[in-house]
Amino acid sequence: MSIKFFLVATCIWAWWVSLAFTASSNGLLRIGLKKQPLDLKRINAARIIRAEVTRNLHDQRADVLYLKNYLDIQYYGEIGIGSPSQSFDVVFDTGTSNLWIPSSKCLFSIACYMHSKFRARLSHTYIKIGIPCEIEYGSGSIAGFFSQDHVKVGDIVVKDQEFVEITKEEYLAFLITKFDGVLGLGFQDISVGQSTPVWYNMMEQGHLSQKLFSIWLNQDSTSRLGGEIVFGGLDWRHFRGEHTFVPATRQGHWQIAMGEILVANNSTGLCSKGCAAIVDSGTTFLAGPTAVVAQINHAIGAEGIISLECKNVVFEYGYSLWDYIISGVRPEIVCAEVGPCSYNKSKHTSNGIETLVENRTSENGEYSLCTFCEMIVFWIQVQLKQQKTKEKILKYVNQLCENLPNPMGKSFVNCDEIENMPEVTFTIGNKSFPLTAEEYILRFEESHSSTTICVSGFVPLDVRTPQGPLWVLGNMFIAAYHTVFDFGNLRVGFAKAARSTYGFPSV
Repeated sequence: MSIKFFLVATCIWAWWVSLAFTASSNGLLRIGLKKQPLDLKRINAARIIRAEVTRNLHDQRADVLYLKNYLDIQYYGEIGIGSPSQSFDVVFDTGTSNLWIPSSKCLFSIACYMHSKFRARLSHTYIKIGIPCEIEYGSGSIAGFFSQDHVKVGDIVVKDQEFVEITKEEYLAFLITKFDGVLGLGFQDISVGQSTPVWYNMMEQGHLSQKLFSIWLNQDSTSRLGGEIVFGGLDWRHFRGEHTFVPATRQGHWQIAMGEILVANNSTGLCSKGCAAIVDSGTTFLAGPTAVVAQINHAIGAEGIISLECKNVVFEYGYSLWDYIISGVRPEIVCAEVGPCSYNKSKHTSNGIETLVENRTSENGEYSLCTFCEMIVFWIQVQLKQQKTKEKILKYVNQLCENLPNPMGKSFVNCDEIENMPEVTFTIGNKSFPLTAEEYILRFEESHSSTTICVSGFVPLDVRTPQGPLWVLGNMFIAAYHTVFDFGNLRVGFAKAARSTYGFPSV
């Protein structure tokens, strides 16, 4: 009896694993994902920063809100380009829209020699377009030219797909990545050169039964399967319960509206009237406003950069800021009235909202005194709603200064305290989506020292209005909540993700 059970279980397991890497019937296409472990070097080098690129009269693409460099990426999968097909490992990235891979013509960038390169002369379906392009990232840029060929995704072939052959990788960071390129799953609006994304052509060429795709990331570190992308539908084994769907509010990115962020059921204040959030499978992190990330870091005991400048602003201006706020002065002009913020006396109006023109950050990316002051005013407001005394509030603000995240670095936590850390809850569609510490803390082993290191998954990203305040919900959120990207109905859905046991997603 036991032998029969073992044989049946083995057959079922082999069948399921084979499905993970091939197309299935009924218009569903499954792509199995591999998982690359993280290390301290890659975590410290990873970047997600505010972009300064805006739309101009000759470029109808949506504004670029932030840049990233993919060094924190863990999940990637295989595609093929050309006839016969040449294999490449790519990041399936909902935050961008282009497909790019290294070219055999990439001769003077060391990173190209460490990855598979596309050889156009070997493909009889290749068409050279030749238009040059450049794509910016958080640590530099890549450059190349547009080409056209057939792209194999799973068992289907997308014909006549435009992609970018990279001939120059400006920074050496790609040397340590296992993937070769990126396949964008964002909207055409943000595609460089207005190139049609691969998944658009998958729909237009009739490969999918429904205009949607879903992502499941495996949280079982012992499993061979890193996760799965299902094009054309979803797999009930990947989630529990029902999905909560919310509209995509900004075409270009998979952007949604989000409500309050709670730490141990306590309001962080900034998003109580609403924030924007972009669901981005091209980053691991949870990126959001510094004023909120500092509160989360304080609650979980994260050690960031101790900011003497921030504490000096509290020491020098704290009581004056308190007096101005209590007296009813509008919070947005308190810092200008007290002193730390200098601004152009002329004001400009955007969409009917009067805005002060000021210098928020210094040229090297560090926080300015004005930025510190504005965060302190915000923190005082949040604490006033909890009816705390002046002395307690200013003491708490001083502690938040100590937990400010490094704009270019990461915040470490005590691995032994993870089970005592609070849940951080995101409000989406009037429903709560809590993350436990196990879900928002990155834990990895340093091979040379056998030391376990734990890093907060929350990093600062300050995007100004009208696009901000903005959150980026990366793979830490997608791993916790199975995510459906529904292009047909322009919406995004979330349900609690299933965990995997011995290769089987279980509910």
